[in-house]
Amino acid sequence: MARNNEFQHLLLKTVQGNPELLTGSTGSRLISGNSFIVTETENFIAKEHQYESALLFPSGYNANLALFSTLLQRHDTIIIDEKIHRSIHDACKMSNCRKLKFKHNNCDHLESILKRQKGKVYIAIESLYSMDGDIAPLPEIAQLAEKYNAELIVDEAHAFGVFGYGFVEQLQLQKKVLATVVTYGKALGTLGAAILTNNLIKHYLVNFASPFIYTTSSHDFLWMSIFKGYHFLNENRKLLTKLQETIKIFRDQNIKSPSHENSPIQAVIIPDNDQLKVLRNTLSDQGFLTYVIFSPTVKKGTERLRICLHSFNKTEEIIGLTKIIKDFI
Repeated sequence: MARNNEFQHLLLKTVQGNPELLTGSTGSRLISGNSFIVTETENFIAKEHQYESALLFPSGYNANLALFSTLLQRHDTIIIDEKIHRSIHDACKMSNCRKLKFKHNNCDHLESILKRQKGKVYIAIESLYSMDGDIAPLPEIAQLAEKYNAELIVDEAHAFGVFGYGFVEQLQLQKKVLATVVTYGKALGTLGAAILTNNLIKHYLVNFASPFIYTTSSHDFLWMSIFKGYHFLNENRKLLTKLQETIKIFRDQNIKSPSHENSPIQAVIIPDNDQLKVLRNTLSDQGFLTYVIFSPTVKKGTERLRICLHSFNKTEEIIGLTKIIKDFI
């Protein structure tokens, strides 16, 4: 209790004399929550990603919910990668569209499904998957979308800030990807998300997307932190090179992983929940913060240790981590 009182005293001392901390947007962006700062930040983001428009949201979940629940109509079909994020599943339920799944990163299976479709068709994928740490064959999927007159939507939550602005920008696929979602709560270390698309879809979402219309806008501090984050990325491009060097050191330790060799997310399969707990606790006792993914969050038999590598990780830390894992296995 004494420690709690000490914290409250410190918190009160911090906020006293800072009335700006009481400033909020006061409403949704269609009423009183819009501002010059959010509008200019969106214009900046669109230009950076080479899209016509950007629309900001307080979270990636909120952005996906708005995009998929509004854009897709009852008689449309969406074909999603079987390992796509839960937010897209939830949004599809809201849209009442027809939802089909293709095998993870399997272009042949995707094409076999596309061949049988009629009417408006969308394809939804992630560029970098958070559980396996593997990368989608984005150019091939973009070609299939074009071949079968389907619209492609890409979630870049885990690629943005790690692979530059993401793979859509890196591969210059903006004209082949109808909408890209980037989030700022991971590599950028802040909060929020943006839908990158054309002007028509942006205006449509502004006027018809319930998660946008009926959500109180975030305050300008958030939009300013995102703007600052972009400038930090551009001024510290060397960190991307340092991160790849760190990932290579990890991969050179010959830890078996289904993850892509350049991915900052490295999964180590330990197909037993109890064994995973032992390994996590062992690593924690040695000062390593890792995350375990138990079934049924992932399929039984694919339980895993999920390692997120950072540019600031030292070589000796990585070697120490991998030694414990190898000894355990």
